Amino acid sequence: MKGLAFVLAALAVFGLGFWAYHQNYRTKDAMAHVQDLHDRIGAAHARLRVLKAEWAYLNRPDRLADLAGLNFDRLGLLPMSPDSFGRVEQVLTAPEPIQPLTGTLIDPVDIAFEAEPGVEPL
Repeated sequence: MKGLAFVLAALAVFGLGFWAYHQNYRTKDAMAHVQDLHDRIGAAHARLRVLKAEWAYLNRPDRLADLAGLNFDRLGLLPMSPDSFGRVEQVLTAPEPIQPLTGTLIDPVDIAFEAEPGVEPL
């Protein structure tokens, strides 16, 4: 009986060792995957910073004013002034939708008729 308990305990130790071995490698793989994601996120943040810097560079007011001046004949852009804005009363609203025709507004026309004797219908 003692021998059976010893063999079962040894098998349990080997089984737990095998499980721990696989968990160790799964954990290392997961850690490598997390590190790869962190690297990719860092690269994306760096690209985003570069894009924001390029956007700020391209949207400088002096550069935009120069571009508007160069392309004035084609675009007709003018500097904004208080007169450039309208009043709320000048905003057009959408027209009211046309109401569908219903039987209560128009009397139906009866097209059934009886032909007079001796007259052929067209």
